[in-house]
Amino acid sequence: MDPGNEYLQLQHHLQYQFNDITLLEEALRHSSYVNEQADGGLRDNERLEFLGDAVLNLVIGHLLMRAYPQMREGDLSRIRANMVNETQLADVGRHMDLGRCLMLGKGEIQTGGQEKNSILADAVEAIIAAIYLDGGFEHAFAAIETHFGDLIAAAPDLVSGQDFKSRLQESIQGKIQALPSYRVVDACGPDHDKTFYVEMTAGELKTQGIGKSKKLAEQDAARQALALLEAEKRNRGPEA
Repeated sequence: MDPGNEYLQLQHHLQYQFNDITLLEEALRHSSYVNEQADGGLRDNERLEFLGDAVLNLVIGHLLMRAYPQMREGDLSRIRANMVNETQLADVGRHMDLGRCLMLGKGEIQTGGQEKNSILADAVEAIIAAIYLDGGFEHAFAAIETHFGDLIAAAPDLVSGQDFKSRLQESIQGKIQALPSYRVVDACGPDHDKTFYVEMTAGELKTQGIGKSKKLAEQDAARQALALLEAEKRNRGPEA
């Protein structure tokens, strides 16, 4: 792996160019990697993660208040908590193709650390802090608005209890030996009015969702999967 090329691609995904690339490197450096290095001066990304968490909560709160001026405080708090949880942050990291850029120890690499929700989520928060320190609040705000925009758009579904992705994951846990995965298979229309088509796969279960954002299309695919599972359960009868 050429780190220079990987960093260029990651910055392209982030839509932000670092002035001080060492901040990005620190954000990608997991403690397991640092513990294996002879250089005692290397820092892992935990301090940046701490700062990024604070910046992220502030900006998400601002974006939600701006987008939904009539929404109650309790609903805003509940949605923000859902948007910045480990699973959602890891999803954002996967959309950035963040896993291949992480610096991990040998043990973490062998156990698939690049795909672990906890490691990806922490790295996303660390990168937000790195952007904040490198370019200031406005750049951090813009990065969060870009990468969490789909979640902001899906907020009405979350507040009404229609978080189909979470419900699907809970429903198949222990029944299907694979977590749901989502990928965009098509997108059409002008930039300001795109329609996304997303395929959900969980074992042999497959559905396709449609939405005006990637997140809404994912929710639609999960909703259809839940409907299929419910239909199968009814067909099996009360003893199932």
